[in-house]
Amino acid sequence: MTILCRCENIETSEGVPLFVTGVAQVKIMTEKELLAVACEQFLGKNVQDIKNVVLQTLEGHLRSILGTLTVEQIYQDRDQFAKLVREVAAPDVGRMGIEILSFTIKDVYDKVDYLSSLGKTQTAVVQRDADIGVAEAERDAGIREAECKKEMLDVKFMADTKIADSKRAFELQKSAFSEEVNIKTAEAQLAYELQGAREQQKIRQEEIEIEVIQRKKQIAVEAQEILRTDKELIATVRRPAEAEAHRIQQIAEGEKVKQVLLAQAEAEKIRKLGEAEAAVIEAMGTAEAERMKLKAEAYQKYGDAAKMALVLEALPQIAAKIAAPLARVDEIVVLSGDNSKVTSEVNRLLAELPASVHALTGVDLSKIPLIKKATGAQA
Repeated sequence: MTILCRCENIETSEGVPLFVTGVAQVKIMTEKELLAVACEQFLGKNVQDIKNVVLQTLEGHLRSILGTLTVEQIYQDRDQFAKLVREVAAPDVGRMGIEILSFTIKDVYDKVDYLSSLGKTQTAVVQRDADIGVAEAERDAGIREAECKKEMLDVKFMADTKIADSKRAFELQKSAFSEEVNIKTAEAQLAYELQGAREQQKIRQEEIEIEVIQRKKQIAVEAQEILRTDKELIATVRRPAEAEAHRIQQIAEGEKVKQVLLAQAEAEKIRKLGEAEAAVIEAMGTAEAERMKLKAEAYQKYGDAAKMALVLEALPQIAAKIAAPLARVDEIVVLSGDNSKVTSEVNRLLAELPASVHALTGVDLSKIPLIKKATGAQA
């Protein structure tokens, strides 16, 4: 039996809907056991019913396999796809006593232009490879052309180099000849000058020998003169000078001893004075400490009365310090309205302030010109 399988709008693993048509060749198995299974399944049914059962089984497996493959796997390797369908569907139809003789993919297409896009991609790849091949060929041709030009220039440069080497060798040989001529000329000139220098050296050496002899004689004469002068100095200067130096030395030694003794006496005097001053300071410190101790004991004994006495002793000084700025004030002017009590209060305070300060501190503020003027004006 020939069975035509159609799967329409089935999505692949990438979600692309495909339309796939396959053709299967099947037959009922003739082995006794499998034939009995086929009789059990299809006895009493016509050929079309058998085809429908096999068709549904094949289409189910075809749909499930399509959902696991990509479009490229289905389209580019149809034989593998058909083999996979046969292997998956064969056990199921075999249990019905049916054998799949062959299964092939007849057609694969889609309505979203996915396959045509794959063709365009392949075409673009082929075109790209062709362009790359042309570019590589042109590149190789350019490289070969450049290599040929390089070889030509290398030959030219080698020839130019050989010419330059020949010129350089000629110039070097020419320079060598000139140098040799100059050396010989210089050697001859140097030999002439050297011979003249030797003659001059001999003359100068004889002159030096004459000067040495003259100098030796002059030295001998000067030595005799020095001996004579030395004896004369010893007699006239050295002996009296030695006596005077001895006298001065004795005087200096006596003066040094005198200064040492004076310094020792001055040091002893300073030490004695220091000890006396230290004793006085120590005694004063002891007395001051004793006074502070007694004063502290008295304050502790009398308590608040002693503290009050200290405060009363300090109040005159505090009041004097407070009143000192007022002594430098020439005039105080107080402004107020008709019903203001500021003027009367200030006048009252000025009248009562000197008496209060005098009673508390003993300082008479009425003797300050400003206060005296203010109280007089009030009176």
